[in-house]
Amino acid sequence: MSTSLRLGVAEFRARPGRALLPGVALVVGVACLLAALVLSDALTRSVDEGAPLTPSSVSHVVDTKPAEYGTTEANRPKLDDAVLAKLSAVGRAVPVQVAQADLLDANGRAGQHRAEVHVQQPDLVRWPLAEGKAPAANGEVAVDKITAYERGLKPGDRIKLAAADGKPVEVTVSGVMKKGGMDARPILVAGPDLARALDPEPFTKEIWVLGGGRDAVKAAAGASYVVWDPAPDADSIGNDLTFILLPFSVLALATAVFVAAATFRAVYAQRQRQTALLRCIGAQRGPLVRRSLFEAFVTGAVAGVGGALLGGPMAWLLARTFDTTGISVLFGAVELSPELLPSLGYVILGVVVAALLSVMAAVRPAINAARVSPLAALRDADSEVPTRSVRRLRFVFGVLFTGGAALLAMMAIAAKGTVAAPLAVTFSAIAAVTGLFWILGPVTVPFIARLFGKIGGTGWTQWKLAGAEVRRMPQRSASVALPLLLASSMVTFFLVLLGGAQEMTYQYANEERPDATVVDAGERPLPAIPAQPDVAASVVLHKTSDSAASVDPEEFKAWLKAQNVPGAEQLVAGTAIVPPHWEDKPFVEADGKQYKVVGTVPGSITGYLPIIAGPTSGPAEKVLVALKPGADPARFRAGLQAALPNNPTVIVQTDADERAEADRYMHLGTVLMMVLLGLSVAVAVTGIGTALTISVQERRKELALRRALGVTRGGLQGGVIAEAIMLALVGVIGGGVLGFVYAEIAILSTGIEMSLPGLQVVLPLVIGAMAVVVLAVLAAFGPSRGASRIRPAAGLASG
Repeated sequence: MSTSLRLGVAEFRARPGRALLPGVALVVGVACLLAALVLSDALTRSVDEGAPLTPSSVSHVVDTKPAEYGTTEANRPKLDDAVLAKLSAVGRAVPVQVAQADLLDANGRAGQHRAEVHVQQPDLVRWPLAEGKAPAANGEVAVDKITAYERGLKPGDRIKLAAADGKPVEVTVSGVMKKGGMDARPILVAGPDLARALDPEPFTKEIWVLGGGRDAVKAAAGASYVVWDPAPDADSIGNDLTFILLPFSVLALATAVFVAAATFRAVYAQRQRQTALLRCIGAQRGPLVRRSLFEAFVTGAVAGVGGALLGGPMAWLLARTFDTTGISVLFGAVELSPELLPSLGYVILGVVVAALLSVMAAVRPAINAARVSPLAALRDADSEVPTRSVRRLRFVFGVLFTGGAALLAMMAIAAKGTVAAPLAVTFSAIAAVTGLFWILGPVTVPFIARLFGKIGGTGWTQWKLAGAEVRRMPQRSASVALPLLLASSMVTFFLVLLGGAQEMTYQYANEERPDATVVDAGERPLPAIPAQPDVAASVVLHKTSDSAASVDPEEFKAWLKAQNVPGAEQLVAGTAIVPPHWEDKPFVEADGKQYKVVGTVPGSITGYLPIIAGPTSGPAEKVLVALKPGADPARFRAGLQAALPNNPTVIVQTDADERAEADRYMHLGTVLMMVLLGLSVAVAVTGIGTALTISVQERRKELALRRALGVTRGGLQGGVIAEAIMLALVGVIGGGVLGFVYAEIAILSTGIEMSLPGLQVVLPLVIGAMAVVVLAVLAAFGPSRGASRIRPAAGLASG
């Protein structure tokens, strides 16, 4: 065995805890990586299991050829009854169709989103089921698993659908599909007769042909159609979902490398005396470096095994978190069951990745440790005071990077709206972090800690001592704070951008629009709308054969007046009102007649439709309502729907609905970002625990002296916990300020009118900061317990 290996083995045998300490962050990082892979596999498996299959009895699949650009809809080939009849002469031709229907809720009303109804022949089962059986009778349907999960449905339950005429139809749930509807949009499977009752004009995706030769099928279909062999798993998505969570786990691994490098540096600094003695007796730098890298390799391999064992439980926790918060519904999968024990391949991957990253993290600290001269290394490692030349060089480079970041930020704002702007913002952020918290970190982090010490140090001595410890080891403190700062800055950046996007949706919702809009969920003609006490004025929009709506001019002007919207004062019979993008047209043509344009109104108020004062004999497609001042839109909706018990598909749309939808997506986006980026935060917090462990080991004499002077065990524990809280606050608040500033710069560089978000973003950030502080306290539990167990005599005798 070489000298390097013997030295490495001796270190593990003498102090295994210290040797393995840098691997703590890698354990969490590898666990995040494997959790993402295992959860992605479970998600992919869930979606693939629910994908539709092509029965083995299908011989050919017929579809239309892609039409040339510019071909009108009337000239595009269609899979209609004529093609079906031609193919039936060759073999059994079965259309693969999708209908639309309205699934009624527990109150018997339709929702905002219609259900997809996939037509399935009883003898050609296409959709895999998790429970029950395929629909066979006319009154049976299978529902997707998301709808079943949200409504608590199981085989044998009764649900209501709206038929083509809008009347309720009660059907039996025969089974629950393995497929889940994306974003809670229902998916049903029904037989041909029921589907035809729900939607007389379903969309034909393709035509299956059972039997017949390929040439005969091609000849029957014609030149405008293509024929191919069926693929049993044509709708399987494969591994496309594997990389959804992977970027966030890679980010967590990168954070783990930062933390591990800082820990290696601290561990090697503790061994200065040993390094000095080895150098004095003739040890060369090469063997010392190889010894450190061997230790790092073993540490990484052990960390990989630990991370692999934690990957499965972490994936299970992520799956339950996604179910609880509603994120899993967006992916069309709920109640995922990832493997608690990863496969052997994933275990090997975790070990290899952790070992390589551990060696990478240890290279620079190992080289720097071997460069220390014997006499310099004989000094105690109780402080970090670089030479004047190093401090001067660090200051120069730090100022250059920080100045470059400011220059790039100004260039990004100046070039707003261009492709170069986001690149300038990105490189500016990288330069700012490099300059302020990497190169100047030993200055910036103690400065922030000093500010915290002044804020709380007057009432708690331990808080002031914690600040002094941060200043005593500035390089180590900066290395610990940097990963947490990066993670918290990214969380803040993305949350502020999401909040800005939500503010944009609010601005869009605040445009001129009707107080309420009455429509049919399935675009059926509206019945007569009964009078409601909260209505100030209303107007019925009648459908025409062209893209225009016909109204009674007096009703329309009265409704606009109630909405406080001008522009239709000259509207009389035979004229038209258009949205601004139509104002250059002199007339509007509808039903073969021309209507002179006499004014414009905001497109958002009419749904961007031209309004003609023409015949009102066409079917009513929409009713625009202006409510009385102070009227509650929800009360109006409830009253109108109660007055139309036989029309369950009549729905009321309001501004509050759009705001609720925006709030829902904002909430889901916020939770998703906080959960996934929280993986990096969790890894960064482990750096606080490892740094405090090393700090306690280095300060045994100091802590023993405090005990000898009368400080209680609780006082020592409080001091270590205070140090953890201070490091956490430095990272969280420093990163929060940096992320907020660059979110503002990014918003300005887009050139889009976007205001900064309000309390809806501040609250999640505050909650996240408190969670980080709690995690830091938990990470400090072990080191604080170790500090409290130091006996005065033993601690003073230790060397």
